[in-house]
Amino acid sequence: MELNLTYRSLLLGVAGQKWLERLVRTRGWRLARRYVAGDTLEEALGAVQKLEEEGIHSLVDLLGEMVTSEEQAAGYTAEIVRLTRALGGLPYPRWVSVKLTQIGLDLGRELARQNLRRILDAARAVEGVVQVDMEDSPRTDATLWVWRTLREEEGYENVGIVLQSYLKRSPADLQEILHLKPNLRVVKGAYKEPAEAAWQDRPTINRQFLQLVKTNLAGGGHTATGSHDGRLLEEVRRWAEAAGIGRERYEFQFLYGIRRELKRDLARRGYTVRDYLPYGADWYPYFSRRIAERPENLLFVLRGVLQG
Repeated sequence: MELNLTYRSLLLGVAGQKWLERLVRTRGWRLARRYVAGDTLEEALGAVQKLEEEGIHSLVDLLGEMVTSEEQAAGYTAEIVRLTRALGGLPYPRWVSVKLTQIGLDLGRELARQNLRRILDAARAVEGVVQVDMEDSPRTDATLWVWRTLREEEGYENVGIVLQSYLKRSPADLQEILHLKPNLRVVKGAYKEPAEAAWQDRPTINRQFLQLVKTNLAGGGHTATGSHDGRLLEEVRRWAEAAGIGRERYEFQFLYGIRRELKRDLARRGYTVRDYLPYGADWYPYFSRRIAERPENLLFVLRGVLQG
């Protein structure tokens, strides 16, 4: 397990090299389509439709992060509003994921809050939900501040948050917001983090994952398990049923293109299943994190690039 974490750390460092990004962008798009729904909103909406035919809902994400100008932030905000309104025209649950650095967090918390408020207003108009994604640990405080001010001070009940089980601070962060009964997505974490900030061994990360899920469910918050580990999902399922927690209170979330049979099986058994469905031209950072998760993903990409 520790070997896989070392591999991920090394590969995330290599993925930041511009020569590799140029190579993968030039020759790797057809491989990225395994994890990305497409370049355009229309392609994303088509993927939403196909998933719904299998009983699987979508959490749609316009790819993009770490913008460096207010103009970029405004452009992404407008496009996410367009996405939200387009989802409003479909007869399915309307869930959207947003990274705050995409809408200006690095330029200022207040700018990100203003832009997220615009997205939340658009989602509220179509009875939609906006899930605020969690990025790397230096941005955790700012992300939680933006989410909490809109959720607690401004009363937006349609905004959710993500916590990462590899961050040592996450249990304390959850305790700080537990009274809000947050719509919480729990994930393990996909960024390269130092040992002082994040657990580096898989058993500890898994234990904290289950702790976060169970704590939020016990506290009354809607909870999504963002993992592909069947053993963790089964533990959550059994614990929730033994605790008498209704299926409407929790759901299983997956990444688009991964564990297709498992999620179809859960959907057939009557559980809420939702795919994190990304689209857009800025797909490389997201794709590189998917490559880093498992060694076989890297082999898959290398074969494709060499054959391309």
